[in-house]
Amino acid sequence: MTEDGVTRLRELCLALPEVAEGTNHHGEPAWRVRRRTLAQISERHPAGRQSFWAPAPAGAKEAMVAAEPDRFFSPPYGGRHWVGVYLDVPVDWDEVRELVVDAYRLIAPGELVARLTEP
Repeated sequence: MTEDGVTRLRELCLALPEVAEGTNHHGEPAWRVRRRTLAQISERHPAGRQSFWAPAPAGAKEAMVAAEPDRFFSPPYGGRHWVGVYLDVPVDWDEVRELVVDAYRLIAPGELVARLTEP
């Protein structure tokens, strides 16, 4: 994976309240809110592709994959509503930011989500 992609994703994730960086079970970077995974890098699935995975609202993954299968995919693990985002194609970082914030809203405790709208 390009270091730029990891760096940019890291910046987006760590800008959110109480997000911490660690690794997934395969030693790849992952970001969590308390004990819940917000996003994780994958360099193995799909094979030969660079990507990250994150939870998405119900129905969003299916819509994204159907509309742009060259940019989005259904990851083999993570959860039913998780979406995979390829990082080895041109990336719309504004869109990725929205996806990460949406994932945060899904998994973070309510008191942390409330801090997103506070000044």
